Amino acid sequence: MAVQTRVVSIFFIQLVLLAVSGPNRANGAGLRTGYYDESCPDAETIALKTIRKAISKDVTLAAALLRLHFHDCFVRGCEASVLLDAAEEGDAEKDASPNFSLRGYDVIDDVKSAIEKSCPGVVSCADILALAARDAVRLTGGSFWKAETGRRDGRISLSKEADENLPSSNFNIAQLKQNFASLYTVLGIV
Repeated sequence: MAVQTRVVSIFFIQLVLLAVSGPNRANGAGLRTGYYDESCPDAETIALKTIRKAISKDVTLAAALLRLHFHDCFVRGCEASVLLDAAEEGDAEKDASPNFSLRGYDVIDDVKSAIEKSCPGVVSCADILALAARDAVRLTGGSFWKAETGRRDGRISLSKEADENLPSSNFNIAQLKQNFASLYTVLGIV
């Protein structure tokens, strides 16, 4: 059981790293490092500073931010739909049962507010989620990678899609592999 848990953990970490740094064809964005170098050159520095402040107060936010990004990527790709509130169509992704325990929305709001002061209307929430996940890993002693940015924010958020697409905590390794393979397809990772 311990070996299976370790394999699932390693598999999960690899998936999250691919989701954060890999292509995002699901929303048509052409990702690249340095996407905001001209339009908002301090975006990544502002994000890092804000996330560092939050994690210094509560180190458990690091895992929460990584999980928030992971849950976002499983539904419609990495396009920040997990941040949206319910619309007329029904419940939003954050209202789905697998997302009830998500945390870190306030940190993402703080990062967005800080960046907006410097560069209004430039940096997408989807990129902020990706940067937050990367910086949370980095600030807690994990790997650092150059996050590709240029994502567009999604406008649709449906709880039923989160219920259908997020892996269940009851999945065995075969079910997890199948579920993650479908995410690779959504993200355009082959």
